[in-house]
Amino acid sequence: MPERRGGRGPNPLRAAALRYDEGTTPRVVAAGRGEVARRIVEEARAAGVPVRDDAGLAEALVWAYRMDLGALKEARRD
Repeated sequence: MPERRGGRGPNPLRAAALRYDEGTTPRVVAAGRGEVARRIVEEARAAGVPVRDDAGLAEALVWAYRMDLGALKEARRD
């Protein structure tokens, strides 16, 4: 899910990759901004995965992914 704005600066490209397993909710398996986002979109298109252009959704998924990573790090410390 890429955001149209490109490159660097205050509004870099954002993207998130979702995994859909039957019987479960989708989960974010990769997310990033800038060059990482460009690679996520490039790999998705090369694999024939549908890409949706929705800046707000991409930003929310990137945020959720980072929050999940933070929670995992905290759980590992305990």
